[in-house]
Amino acid sequence: MTNTTQSTPLTAAQVQRIMKSVDDHFDAQLKFTQDLIRYPSLRGQEHTAQDFLYEAMRKRGFSMDRWRIDEADICSHPGFGPVTVSYENAFNVVGTYRPGEQKGRSLILNGHIDVVPTGPEKMWSRSPWDPAIVEGWLYGRGAADMKAGLVANLFAYDALRAIGYAPAAPIYFQSVVEEECTGNGALAALLRGYKADAVIIPEPEENMLVRANVGVLWFKVRVQGHPTHTREMANGFNAIDAAYATIEALRGIEAKWNSQHHCHRHFEDLDHPINFNIGKIEGGDWPSTVPPWCEFDVRAAIYPGTTADEARAEIEACLRNAVSDPRLGGSEPEVTFTGFYAEGYVLEEGSDAENTLRDCHRHAFENELQSFTTPGYLDARVFVIYGEMPTLVYGPKSLDIHGFDERVHIESLRMITKSIALFIAQWCGITEDS
Repeated sequence: MTNTTQSTPLTAAQVQRIMKSVDDHFDAQLKFTQDLIRYPSLRGQEHTAQDFLYEAMRKRGFSMDRWRIDEADICSHPGFGPVTVSYENAFNVVGTYRPGEQKGRSLILNGHIDVVPTGPEKMWSRSPWDPAIVEGWLYGRGAADMKAGLVANLFAYDALRAIGYAPAAPIYFQSVVEEECTGNGALAALLRGYKADAVIIPEPEENMLVRANVGVLWFKVRVQGHPTHTREMANGFNAIDAAYATIEALRGIEAKWNSQHHCHRHFEDLDHPINFNIGKIEGGDWPSTVPPWCEFDVRAAIYPGTTADEARAEIEACLRNAVSDPRLGGSEPEVTFTGFYAEGYVLEEGSDAENTLRDCHRHAFENELQSFTTPGYLDARVFVIYGEMPTLVYGPKSLDIHGFDERVHIESLRMITKSIALFIAQWCGITEDS
């Protein structure tokens, strides 16, 4: 949707009042973020954290929408990612603020509630669900990716209301699932009818704006072997050895695609934007038996402008051709697509939304907003490609997301919250709330 209404620029006094209000409520924001981190919202377990956010939004007077994602509603869409788990607890939550009279431009404030597995918890310096504050950083699984951003969306709004300002346009506060594995949560929200004149997603992006990011495919490869006793190993066929040969074949595609980076806008200066990650591998049944099977899971990146179908076709051709390697014993690998089936996107420069964010960032940080290209996945592709909405992925500094001792920088988070609060006020417009 496009609303040509132009909001009145903020005065210097309004800017200072809004930023001070963020400061005044920042301790409460941190405490709320810590409370949210304590919910271990791993895939399939997000519902308790969503219940917590639902109640927080309801208390703010929003119109509430909470629904379980139904694959049948979204599976025919080109942005859908194949599902291999139950969606029994896959709930999205959206709280809608509506003004008495709309004068400004509408806004989606989006974030994902799901977090990735912790790995061995003994390798963390403390429990990943213990949201400690140490030397200016807030620790915990999901602290940066992206519960701090989800909470910043709410408290940016709170900062305005606390000083008597009411946004003059609808705002949709979205907490979605499945960002870390399919993107189906954001897709379900779009297909449920949520659209706005701009979107902000405060992912941990080092105080910068994402200009472009890759698409991602997830797939599982299975190779067959022939079991024998190890005393007759030469008469058998080792599936684990065959898996390594198959991985080498996939590395060939990875190298080829990386060699083409100079042909893709915004990726020219990245030496290795295309990453094929072998994220899981298992095989065999017994140490003294030549393994009869092995399978491994891959996360593969693709450039914007390459469709998931095009990438899939090249990957499948590579695996068919790999059978010529004698290490595969003449058996063609089986491939199954298991999650992300997502195209990348480019955020075109010069939109009103980006220019507004630049102004707000300048006030909050007292420097100019920088943009960059990331080789990671972002839900923004749903809103940009399929919703045709300017989508600003912009968030705080972080360390070790998806790793041990994940953490978000607290002062960075404070400034990002100020930017979002200023953006709401300038983009949506504000009225004095009587």
